[in-house]
Amino acid sequence: MRGRGTADVAEIVDRGLVARASANDATRGPGARTGRGAAPGIVPLTGVSIDAWQALSARAIEPNGYYLPEWELAVNASAPGRTGAAALCAWRDAADASALTGLLPVIPLWRACKIPLPALVSAHPYGTLCTPPIDRGAVEDAVAGLIEHARRAGAHALLLREVSLDGPVMTAFGDVLRRDGLRPHVLQSHQRACLDATYEPEELLREALGAKKLKELRRLRHRLAEHGAVTFDVARSREQVVAALETFLALEAGGWKGRRGTALTQSEGDGSFIRRATAALAKTGQCEIITLRAGASPVASGIVLRHQDRAFFFKIGVDERFAKFSPGVQLTLELTRHLCSDPTITSADSTAAPDHPMINPIWRGRFAIGDVLMPLRRRDPIVSLIHAALAARLAALDLARSAFRAVRRRRAS
Repeated sequence: MRGRGTADVAEIVDRGLVARASANDATRGPGARTGRGAAPGIVPLTGVSIDAWQALSARAIEPNGYYLPEWELAVNASAPGRTGAAALCAWRDAADASALTGLLPVIPLWRACKIPLPALVSAHPYGTLCTPPIDRGAVEDAVAGLIEHARRAGAHALLLREVSLDGPVMTAFGDVLRRDGLRPHVLQSHQRACLDATYEPEELLREALGAKKLKELRRLRHRLAEHGAVTFDVARSREQVVAALETFLALEAGGWKGRRGTALTQSEGDGSFIRRATAALAKTGQCEIITLRAGASPVASGIVLRHQDRAFFFKIGVDERFAKFSPGVQLTLELTRHLCSDPTITSADSTAAPDHPMINPIWRGRFAIGDVLMPLRRRDPIVSLIHAALAARLAALDLARSAFRAVRRRRAS
C-alpha cells in the first residue's frame, strides 16, 4: 500500500473532526444533555439558527462586531480562503433556540496553518478579532460547553487567534482550563490602539496630539477646503450604506491597496462579502460608513461596525491625490468626534496592526491582543507537537517579514 502524503492525512483530520462530533451528537439525540452544554455541539456555520445567534450577540459579555451573524455568515459565504467554517456551540437547552450560550466559528488546524494535527482554530472573520460571543448570564458553563464539544470533535487543542487577552471571555477560558488541570499558552501578543469614547472629544484630541499638531492639521483642513467645503457624512440606513460603500470601494481600489492587488473589489468573493455584510448590518443599525468630502469630491471613507457599546474601525480608503492634506488623519479626527459624542458608544477598537503609524498617535488607549493555544487533555504529547509546530511557523513568518522589510528598505534607499 502506498503511504499517504501530508495533504491526504490532513484531509482525514479535517473531515474527521467534524464528522466524529456529528456522529456523537446523533447518538445522544437532539435534546441530549452533556452536563456542560447541549447537543448539537458542532455544526456547519450555516446550520446555526440566526435568531439564536442574534439573541446571543445581544447577551454577549464581550462585544465583537466581526462575529455578528450578518458579518461572519457573509464572510463564510464568499470570502476567498474563509468559507466552509463550522461552529462550536454551547446550549442551555437544545430544544430552545433562544438558549444558545456560546458560539465559536472554527476550522481545522490544517486549513488554518497547514499543520496536519488534530486541533480546531477560530475561523478568521476578516476583521482582526476572534473573541467569541459568550452569554453574560452563563459564562463559565458556556465556555466549558465549547471546550467539551471541541474534545468530542476529536480535537486535542483549541487555538484562538487574535483574541482580547484580558477580557472576560479569555479569563473564563483560563479559569475553566485550570479547573481541569490545564493551562493556556499565549503564542504571541501585541498592544492594539483603542479609543475611550467617554472623553470630551476636543480634550481627548488635544491630550493625544498636542496643540501644535492640532494647529497643523487645522491648517491642512483649511487648505483642503480650497477644493470645496469640507463635510463629514455618516451613512446609517441600508440605502445610504449601500450607496456610500461604493464610494469607499472606489477610494480603496484607487490607492495603494489597488496597486498591490488587495482591494476588496479586486476579488469577486470579497466584493460580494462586503456588500452583503454591510447592507445586512445597516438594517440592524450596526454598520456605518463615514465619508469626508471636499466639495463634491470624496477624499476619505471608512467602514465602522457597532456591537453593543463598542465600535470597530474596519477599513479606510483615501484619494491619494489629496495626500498632502492627510485625508486619513482628517477622517479619523472626525470619527473620534463622532464616537465621543455618541452616548451609546463607550469605546472603539481600531482593529489596526500594532504600531500603526496613523491611528496610534490619535487613539492612545491600548489593549492586549494575542493567539492562545489551549490544550484539551492533560499530559497530551500531541499538544506538545502542535505547540512546537505553531512556534516554528511563527518564527518562520517573523523571519520572512524581516527579510521583506529589509528588501523594501534597500529599494527605497
